[in-house]
Amino acid sequence: MASDYRSFAEDWELHATIRTRPRRVLENDDKLIYPQCRQPLVLSAAFLEHCPQWRDFVLVQTFYKFINDVVIFETEIVDNTARSIAKNRFSVPFPPACRYGAMTIVVDEDYHALVAMDFMQQTVAMTGIAPLQLPAAIELSRAIPIAQAKAPSHLRDAIELICVAIAENTVTHEVAAFARDDSVKLSVRGLMADHLLDEGRHAKFWTHLVRIYWQTASAKDRDCIAQILPVFLQHYLTNALQKDFDLQLIEHLDVNASTREALRAEIHALAFPITCQHPLIENIMGFLRRSGLLQTPCIAQSLEAYLPGSGRSS
Repeated sequence: MASDYRSFAEDWELHATIRTRPRRVLENDDKLIYPQCRQPLVLSAAFLEHCPQWRDFVLVQTFYKFINDVVIFETEIVDNTARSIAKNRFSVPFPPACRYGAMTIVVDEDYHALVAMDFMQQTVAMTGIAPLQLPAAIELSRAIPIAQAKAPSHLRDAIELICVAIAENTVTHEVAAFARDDSVKLSVRGLMADHLLDEGRHAKFWTHLVRIYWQTASAKDRDCIAQILPVFLQHYLTNALQKDFDLQLIEHLDVNASTREALRAEIHALAFPITCQHPLIENIMGFLRRSGLLQTPCIAQSLEAYLPGSGRSS
């Protein structure tokens, strides 16, 4: 079952950031704490016209949300799945080499969360800007239970495995874009580069585990998973939580009522249609090919709307 699995133990010892990177210290310079291109509010016409002086406040608060999302993703979701595999408590059985690899994921993800929390504290100390109330959930923490609820009990761990693998392969590309933005403080870019180094290894690990599982899954189980994947993607690929956060941000800006309403209208107008051209869909489809799922007819059929040449997905 695991004949194609290559241990990540040596790679981890040589390259894991917890083994090889010093503490990153936030610079007090004129660079941004968060990329403007990832926060459309500060680029909106109403914002640029009426309250550009609030840019740094908005970007800092968005950075806090990003940090909070990282902590939730890594300590509440990926850590939980990897730890279950490492402790051999997962209903999908994996050999010892895979379980050892899963434990390196646990260590990495908890370390990433620790570094993220350190950066949040450094940012508060440097800017004097305290974080607003941060979301208690991310898209993934909502999407996985919804997908699992549609599966028979014996497939819920398999659904969790595939969903986490999708997310780990998606986040790698997001982090890469962040790390390349030279408008951002060097330490923050370094933080993202460190994260990317680990996440690239994680993406391969999860892809291998899904491939191993898929080779043993029955036709009936494959058909069931095929019906559930579009449900997961629908709830995972949404910007609803970000919209809610941006609307909360607007309430904390010292602007007049007409400007506040114009900013709200800008946020409500933002649309991110999930079509086959969406970059995250491209990344997800790449993972599904590498793991062998997309070569399975029932999966290809269920995700047909997301494939190149299709129309807009529902």
